[in-house]
Amino acid sequence: MTSKKSDTNAPRATRRAPAAHERQRDPERTKAAILDAAIEVFSAKGFAGARVSEIAARAGVNQQLISYYFDGKEGLYREIGRRWRTYEAETIPDDTDHAEMIKRYVRASVDPRLGGRLLAWEGLADTGEDDDEDAAERNARLQHEVAQIRARQQAGELDDRFDPAALLLIEMSASNALAVYPQLARGLFGADANSPEVVEHYAGQLARLIGCLVRGDADHSD
Repeated sequence: MTSKKSDTNAPRATRRAPAAHERQRDPERTKAAILDAAIEVFSAKGFAGARVSEIAARAGVNQQLISYYFDGKEGLYREIGRRWRTYEAETIPDDTDHAEMIKRYVRASVDPRLGGRLLAWEGLADTGEDDDEDAAERNARLQHEVAQIRARQQAGELDDRFDPAALLLIEMSASNALAVYPQLARGLFGADANSPEVVEHYAGQLARLIGCLVRGDADHSD
């Protein structure tokens, strides 16, 4: 996940120090509340449709605190990306078993605190430009994950007939299916896409399917 370009239609809020009563808040708790509210709003409306005033109202804070702590809407969105990357590094380290890794990504995609739907919004709004710092961080992370797949192939854990980049895209797309297509999951499974039963069932099925392919258990054609 990465940040969007400047929202040119929205006026830039003036950065200021919080008032005396606002400084009495726990800064970390306040920032966490703002981030949680921002994920809800961005997930529902995307970057362009989200309004700082709505985020502030959901977090129960003065709108100026978003400018003070995050330097506005763009900075807030970037911080969500950083929080995801921190979570990813801590919860899904490189040495995670491949099947377990897929299951954890499925679970993460439907966790409302992590903003799995933001990836879909970003794709729909993509302009084809990757010239900002966040895009560079995202692409570096992607290339790191490609290298990890290649290393697993060299170790004999994964079938080396797969292009690592293509395999990663397949796994990412499938892992996010419950977040991106909740209406399809509801129709297919007869329950909400984020229900624990559906999440665990789908995660297990996807891990089994990918496992059959990437271990070379299935016949392939070029």
